[in-house]
Amino acid sequence: MNKDLNLEDQQSLSEAKKKRKEYRKRLQQLKKKKLKQVNTDFNNLHDKEFETMDCLTCANCCKTTSPIFRNADINRLAKHLKIKAGKFTESHLKLDDDQDYVLKSSPCTFLNSDNTCQVYEYRPLACREYPHTDRKNVIQIMNLTLENTEICPAVARIVDKITQA
Repeated sequence: MNKDLNLEDQQSLSEAKKKRKEYRKRLQQLKKKKLKQVNTDFNNLHDKEFETMDCLTCANCCKTTSPIFRNADINRLAKHLKIKAGKFTESHLKLDDDQDYVLKSSPCTFLNSDNTCQVYEYRPLACREYPHTDRKNVIQIMNLTLENTEICPAVARIVDKITQA
């Protein structure tokens, strides 16, 4: 766990790890409910959580995991860095088990010491959309949401609230 996290965020992630099986079961049960309502509930909880959550105090996602890099992401970043896409891929990325391009290492190469991003305007779509709890069809990514409860304290709190309802 990221020792730089504040106590509340550490507790949220720790609790999510303990409740993983319970969360999995309850998230699966949500698929039996009215999907539109589940999506609305997730989106509302997302908005409420991110009224107070400051990602720059955490950056656990950037410190512990890698986004998937699509070709458009690679090309955009390579252009910004003024290098060829092949060179960017060779220098920064590897293929994972799913044959997706991800960062070779973590924390993210582009993460500054103050948790800001060196390439924020050019970051991958996966970073732009993270943590995905405000999607229109969040119900379709319940497995990813479950994984994110152990990475993002905000997701841990959102899932805790939605599974208690």
